[in-house]
Amino acid sequence: MIRLFHAYFPTRTLALGASEWCLIAFSFVAATIVRLGTTDALVVLQYEQGLFRILVLSGGIFLSMYYFDLYDSSILGNRREILTRLVQALGTTCVLLAIVYYFFPPLKLGRGIMMIGLVFVVMILVLWRGLFFELNSRPQFAERTMIFGDEPASSRLLRELQSRPELGLHVVARILVAGDGRYELNCERPGHADTSDGTITDEKLPAAIGQHRVARIIIALDERRRRLPVELLLAMKSRGVRVQDGTNCYEQVTGKIQIESLRLGTLLFSSGFELSRFLVIYKRVASIAVSIVGLVLSLPLLPFVALAIKLTSPGPLLYHQKRLGKDGTIFYCHKFRTMRANAEADTGPTWAGDEDPRITRAGLFLRTTRLDEIPQLWNVLKGEMSLIGPRPERPEFVEWLKQEIPHYNLRHTVRPGITGWAQIRYKYGSTLEDAKEKLRYDLFYIKHMSPGLDALIFFDTLKTILLGRGAK
Repeated sequence: MIRLFHAYFPTRTLALGASEWCLIAFSFVAATIVRLGTTDALVVLQYEQGLFRILVLSGGIFLSMYYFDLYDSSILGNRREILTRLVQALGTTCVLLAIVYYFFPPLKLGRGIMMIGLVFVVMILVLWRGLFFELNSRPQFAERTMIFGDEPASSRLLRELQSRPELGLHVVARILVAGDGRYELNCERPGHADTSDGTITDEKLPAAIGQHRVARIIIALDERRRRLPVELLLAMKSRGVRVQDGTNCYEQVTGKIQIESLRLGTLLFSSGFELSRFLVIYKRVASIAVSIVGLVLSLPLLPFVALAIKLTSPGPLLYHQKRLGKDGTIFYCHKFRTMRANAEADTGPTWAGDEDPRITRAGLFLRTTRLDEIPQLWNVLKGEMSLIGPRPERPEFVEWLKQEIPHYNLRHTVRPGITGWAQIRYKYGSTLEDAKEKLRYDLFYIKHMSPGLDALIFFDTLKTILLGRGAK
């Protein structure tokens, strides 16, 4: 894993993205040579800013591929989905480039070069993705990994590693601590469930680890006191085997923190969870600047939004709701009304569910496009919210969630945000389990909060809105 913008990305995925950007650029260079011939192509590339125009074009295609999730872990292993999304990305790029070329004609490549280049791009990327799929799915090209731990932490980590082949980690075995100097060895065989190889003792543990030729051992123990064979693991480390903490591994792979095994003492002495003066000032200044720009840009849309709300349902234009902010302070969150008036008169406070009948026709569109949250920019200007942070929850739900979810109050140590890490990484939540999962992402954000991570969240929020993955 490589850390960028205070988030973690698989090395293989980053290598795939960098290589594809180069291949796209190479395709248009080759198209220039095919179309114009070697001599004229050199003139265009060297003296007529041809290379610069190709780099801009390849960057636009790469950006469209990213926005169509062609580097998402759930898409990397699906060949049919890759081809479909690749065509969609190239089509979107052509439309956007037509607009860009209209306003900036000097960036335009010749029509013949564009057509030939796009054919080359499709051919090369399909072949390259096929090769990546084959290499990525073969365990012999992955790092042999062993999980040393107990339940349920080891199974939780195993599921995440097995679902992400782009991580390059092939789990060959697990050793589960059974107690009294005994361990349970489970070999992971492709296409089969965990196969128990029986119980082994302390004396046989080195041989059991050695026979699997592991390059990495991940420690997934919730309680390590007197259960961790430290001397053996140090000996393995001295031989070149990487020993990694399971909590950190899980955090890097998933982008969230395990609240089940979270210890406040660990948080106290670990890196992260540090809100420096610079970070406080940066977040406030950035939030004010973006909210002002957002309010100004949204002014032309407001009459149409107001008209849509009024035509589809009777009631007020805005909806004001109590939310819990930083340090437990209560404030009124402002939104465009998306449900029928007095939607909770009969039920009391409830989360919105799938196909919620209370949502109006205009409200569904506003929620999907996030236009209903424009008034929250006023909350940001007042200092009640930040642009990016954990979503503010209703006080009625907070009191209940604090009783059900450990460490839930930690999300109130920072200002809530209009968007956040949990919003771009997880679906809209309407259950207790959803609240737990979103807390895992919120704590990751609070731990790694930085300008880089905020920029990544803002960039991905735009992708979420453009692809119609808005909140309910």
